[in-house]
Amino acid sequence: MIAQLDKSIRQYILVTFNYWNFTLTDGALRMLVVLYFHDLGYSSLAIASLFLFYEFFGVVTNLIGGWLGARLGLNKTMNIGLGMQIFALAMLAVPSTWLTIPWVMAAQALSGIAKDLNKMSAKSSIKTLVPDEQQGALYKWVAILTGSKNALKGAGFFLGGALLMAFGFQVAVAIMAAVLLVVLIGSLIFLESDLGKAKSKPKFSQIFSKSESINILSAARMFLFGARDVWFVVALPIYLGSVFGWDHLWVGGFLALWVIAYGFVQGIAPRITGKADGRVPNGGAALIWAVLLAMVTGLIALGVQYEWHPQFVIVFGLLLFGAIFAVNSSLHSYLIVSYAKGDGVSLDVGFYYMANAMGRLIGTVLSGWVFQVAGLAACLWVSFAFLILTALISIKLPKVRPVATA
Repeated sequence: MIAQLDKSIRQYILVTFNYWNFTLTDGALRMLVVLYFHDLGYSSLAIASLFLFYEFFGVVTNLIGGWLGARLGLNKTMNIGLGMQIFALAMLAVPSTWLTIPWVMAAQALSGIAKDLNKMSAKSSIKTLVPDEQQGALYKWVAILTGSKNALKGAGFFLGGALLMAFGFQVAVAIMAAVLLVVLIGSLIFLESDLGKAKSKPKFSQIFSKSESINILSAARMFLFGARDVWFVVALPIYLGSVFGWDHLWVGGFLALWVIAYGFVQGIAPRITGKADGRVPNGGAALIWAVLLAMVTGLIALGVQYEWHPQFVIVFGLLLFGAIFAVNSSLHSYLIVSYAKGDGVSLDVGFYYMANAMGRLIGTVLSGWVFQVAGLAACLWVSFAFLILTALISIKLPKVRPVATA
């Protein structure tokens, strides 16, 4: 059946399969680390520090990875990412006495590099597989890839909590490493060698985007993802366990369902934003959805600050936040692929996801520090401020699609 499909569709399926498996282990690993080290008595700031190199090297990787993808081909950067994730998981499958903060930070650094190599490769490859004039199809396939990825990341959160309870930390990461090894072998055999390779070898100096629209979108993306992670990454899981008294399975399961629902909304974002009527979104749509998300976050922050039915506000507020954030994220993911130039697409996509990683880095550090100093309400007010900045920056996004040069 698969052999009868068009060649580009077969490659898309393989890229998506690689990305799905990687994402599942990435989500599980994040939940494993947060819950396991919280059990060991680490503070929220110390747990956040474990992800510091993960996010920092994501910034570096997206800059350099886009350049590598254009020179070497996206198949190589995707396979390198899979291999590095296997090695990072193997580093954590060691006796618990070895799991010091520097050791875990080093493993997380490798995992961060691996994650962003894999994501940049997957997102960039779609641009090479969909004709430039088919913007509606491009939006649909980007939304499907992004939404399915986040649904699986949510499943990974649940998987991480379940594996921790069933097998313990070391066995859990060893199981995930074994699964990814099988995926890597299949990718080495079947993924095309010239996928996404630029016709001319780009210079290293070209890693910084010269496109005004991409620079504006990248700045908006940085604050958008900082706004999410400042309360979601470290503060929320610890708050649910320490204040609401939820156990690992409940925390992992709830966050898993949230991210799965978030991924589902991302997948149907084209319908929500008007593709059914023959429209594709522009910068104006990104501005409207950023303002809406800021308003919702401000209301959640007020509810938490004044302790108005906190479980109701956090649970249902988080679901509403996730739905609107999903549309924002899907819009951005389409716009970057649309704005990017066709030849050496990974350069523009890599620069954009560098800004995405910078937002996650800022949000992760603030999530641990602000929560430890001032609590969850303060994290939400920081999120609100970031979203106001996102909206202000989005005013400058082009209202018509820029012409992408070859």
